[in-house]
Amino acid sequence: MALFLVQHGKAAPAEIDPERGLTTEGRAEVDRIASVAEGYGVRVGAIVHSGKKRARETAEIFCEKLGAGISICAAAGMDPNDDVAAFAGRVSAADNMMLVGHLPFMEKLASFLITGSPDRPVFKFQNGGIVCLDIHPAAGTWVIVWALMPRIG
Repeated sequence: MALFLVQHGKAAPAEIDPERGLTTEGRAEVDRIASVAEGYGVRVGAIVHSGKKRARETAEIFCEKLGAGISICAAAGMDPNDDVAAFAGRVSAADNMMLVGHLPFMEKLASFLITGSPDRPVFKFQNGGIVCLDIHPAAGTWVIVWALMPRIG
């Protein structure tokens, strides 16, 4: 079982799209990463996103690629500067949950789950990338298992 953390795909500037939906490039990158995840057999039970247009569109692409039967919904508490400690109690590796959100929230959530502090970075996210976390069987603590990113470097 796993917890998948995803930063939304590249979004349009507010001057072009006030709701900041995905750009053509952002859609293409998310589609590519979702296809790779599909090819690796990644199984997701539920996708939860922040409710912002760019996160919702990213979640919908992953849902389409990763298969039927995945529930998808918006949740409060996942905006860029929301309190990750307050949100952390809502996550579990047992459900193969995917969270789609924003920076700095996603990086701080990963840091908080792994180190207990949102201010000790453990991974540099990229738009459209996935970081897979799970509970280490011996230690009982969260660890990074793998990541898929649109760019290397």
